[in-house]
Amino acid sequence: MVDVQASRDQRNVAIDRVGVKEVVYPIRLREPEGGEQTTVANINMYVALPHYKKGTHMSRFLEVLNDHTSEPLTPDRIPKLTRAICERLGAEDAHFEARFTYFIKKLAPVTGQPGLMNYKVTFECNANHVEDFIIGVAAPATSLCPCSKEISEYGAHNQRCEIEAKVRFKGNLWIEELVKHLEAAASCPVFAVLKRPDEKFVTEKAFENPKFVEDIVRDLAVSLNKDDRITWYQINSENFESIHSHNAYAQITRDKRVK
Repeated sequence: MVDVQASRDQRNVAIDRVGVKEVVYPIRLREPEGGEQTTVANINMYVALPHYKKGTHMSRFLEVLNDHTSEPLTPDRIPKLTRAICERLGAEDAHFEARFTYFIKKLAPVTGQPGLMNYKVTFECNANHVEDFIIGVAAPATSLCPCSKEISEYGAHNQRCEIEAKVRFKGNLWIEELVKHLEAAASCPVFAVLKRPDEKFVTEKAFENPKFVEDIVRDLAVSLNKDDRITWYQINSENFESIHSHNAYAQITRDKRVK
């Protein structure tokens, strides 16, 4: 059969990324204790298309994905999958990204009541001559306004925030470890299950630990700077203000390899 996609294109325009987007696919992930977790990811896969090619072969992306998901999809296997996309489609550059929800069992701070917390996770990888892998995690947390606490006769306004970190790293880094970095930067973590003694604890902990959005990202930066495995990070916090109609936001990007 005639392969129209493999024909030459005369417009002399290269395409940075072309491929398949929002592929819904089950994935299995290893856990630190040795178990596995199954979740559903939204996956995007692209290649760079040179100026002389008319199109790429979309079905081949799914073929590569199917070939590489018989084992748990751990971060160390993502670069292999991305390189395989390059090879299967004859491309100089390939990009893979997966977005999914990851669950971690978390105990209430006083009563120890168990609950499952859900976190937004992303895996991103570019494969050219060198593989570039980034893991991203977003965690919900509590922030309490230092200014409100200082000027008010009683109480202080607090809100939910979402703290996110995207990191490049060497060696091994678990999602759970990155979550600990994120939650430690907040006024107080949030929990899936809280009884009254737990509510008292988290309310008072947040009040004793007020933080602006700037404090959150700075404290997170200090924490990531101390982790020698992390070589680069982009971090942010978005505070969903409880007394304003807008949100507060702060971001820091640092390459620790550059002195």
